[in-house]
Amino acid sequence: MRPLDLLQQHLHQRVLVEMRGGRSYRGVLDAFDQHLNLVLSSAEEAANDRVSARAGQTLVRGDSIVYISP
Repeated sequence: MRPLDLLQQHLHQRVLVEMRGGRSYRGVLDAFDQHLNLVLSSAEEAANDRVSARAGQTLVRGDSIVYISP
């Protein structure tokens, strides 16, 4: 299965996005493109397994993503 197909299956569901530098976001995957840029709604920024900020709607650049977990 290709990565974009997997993202398509999890569209409009909650995902965890781990970023470079240890930052992570949890939110609902609203949209993505071929560069793995993501739009998350109801997003929360987490650090050290604790929610540090409510980010609302967030654009995450694909080149800074380490992994995406449904």
